[in-house]
Amino acid sequence: MTDEIFTETTIAVQHVKLVLARSFESARDAFESLLPRLNMEALGLLNDGEADRARELLEGGAELSILLSRNFGDVSQMAGLTRKALQYEVGNPLTASKMTTRQLPAALYAPFRVALYEDAQGRAVFEYDKPSSLFGQFGDAEVTGVARGLDAALERVLRQIVD
Repeated sequence: MTDEIFTETTIAVQHVKLVLARSFESARDAFESLLPRLNMEALGLLNDGEADRARELLEGGAELSILLSRNFGDVSQMAGLTRKALQYEVGNPLTASKMTTRQLPAALYAPFRVALYEDAQGRAVFEYDKPSSLFGQFGDAEVTGVARGLDAALERVLRQIVD
């Protein structure tokens, strides 16, 4: 008999798709203007063991930031396609810490991802899985509450792009 345990669980995920009557470039520019890049100074402070200073910096910063972006349009060239597509990692280390200190597996979804691409009609499309449905699987009311705040923050950003 071994000590290993392997479990598998199916979870329900709420997926959001927003098709805009604007170009990919316009949507990209709006999204990137509303969500700043992560303040790397905060990560440097964390690496230097200055957690309190990092927390202060993050508390005074943006609710959501772009931590990383990947150009999937470039990747599609390997299949002979020309596509406009970006994947963003979006979040806030302070918010992530509120969830991962309670449920370490929440690190699977922090930061969460948002895809932006151009559809066949030339429209910009945003897609993402609602953070609350991803983090909700851990059955921790505080983690789910923080994730609902992420839902609302991202929705506010996307509503500004639509308006």
